[in-house]
Amino acid sequence: MSDAWIRALVALPFGLALGSFMTVVVSRVPGGESVVRPRSRCPRCGAEIANRDNIPVISWMLLRGRCRSCGARISVRYPLLELSTAALVVAAAAAFELPWVAVMMAAFLSLMPAIAWIDIEHRIIPNRITYPAFIAFVVYVVVAWAFDGGTDPVRALIGALLYAGVLFVVAIVSRGMGMGDVKLALVIGIVLGALGLRFVGVAAAGAVLFGGLGGIVALASGRNRKAMIPFGPYMAAGAVVAAFWGERIADWYLSSFTVS
Repeated sequence: MSDAWIRALVALPFGLALGSFMTVVVSRVPGGESVVRPRSRCPRCGAEIANRDNIPVISWMLLRGRCRSCGARISVRYPLLELSTAALVVAAAAAFELPWVAVMMAAFLSLMPAIAWIDIEHRIIPNRITYPAFIAFVVYVVVAWAFDGGTDPVRALIGALLYAGVLFVVAIVSRGMGMGDVKLALVIGIVLGALGLRFVGVAAAGAVLFGGLGGIVALASGRNRKAMIPFGPYMAAGAVVAAFWGERIADWYLSSFTVS
């Protein structure tokens, strides 16, 4: 068994646990509730969810998507968030060999599905997510650099300022961009910039591309502009693509469209 597979297997339970926590974040953070207390409860009958019914993905399947106490449907959002988060964490563990980088990327990528889901449902990217994430990643990048962990604080800072700076200008001159997007760009720029500015460029280009395609699909389906998906999910998608394929995409672009 290769080292990548071993890392992926080790990361799987952590990914599922993070995914379970992210379902709590998505449910409570937009309403200003604590993510620690009270324990998880059924939103309909208020029954506390037992530990046996709180196993990521498996419990939802065994209960057939219903509360054990009252039979109310449990949203498919829960297993989808758990699975998508776990998949990204496992993929990060497999893709990045340096331990410091792998941990950073796993934590970063675990935020993307939750942020996208919150922005779709509530049209916000909560400060309670972006502020702590930004501070934590800044500290982590510096500490990892100090221990030769494969991060670059200078490029991280440049990446954050470039990505967030462009979106800040867009937010000022237009009504289609919120400050939540700018703060998310700071987080994405810090993390991906720590790996290289190419990753930030691909993330930004991916967000614009996905956003343009999403807008075309939305308009073609008869939606008006107010009904379109906000930009946060497209930024999250661009960040995921850049994390795994950013260097290859940047190399392909530079070799194909630049004059030698």
